[in-house]
Amino acid sequence: MESRKSEAAEKKRSGQCNCAQSVICTYCDKAGIDEQTAMNIGNSFAAGMGNMEGTCGALVGAGVVLGLVNKDKAKSVREMREIISKFQCRNGATQCKMLKGIESGNVLRECPDCVADACEFLEDAING
Repeated sequence: MESRKSEAAEKKRSGQCNCAQSVICTYCDKAGIDEQTAMNIGNSFAAGMGNMEGTCGALVGAGVVLGLVNKDKAKSVREMREIISKFQCRNGATQCKMLKGIESGNVLRECPDCVADACEFLEDAING
């Protein structure tokens, strides 16, 4: 599969989607859902899960897609751990508020780049 990470990052950059929606919508065909359903699934995951600055929405979106593609809990959990580990290693955090530098003033990664990273690691899992 050709990488879709640039497409997903552009969805976020354009403002048409939050981070979770950007990932879920980009892979809705792989997940077996339509784009409107993908948008609805991702609605509440903006700004770190319900605007509480928690887990990055791009990671949440990757987890949703992974579960729908795999249809296997153990495999999905194992692969999600790997995605989170890679994301943490590359970006230094998995929490939205830390990535955005809300408390520190030091932005670790911009949202479109977080979306691209989550997609890259999701594609590794799906294709691996």
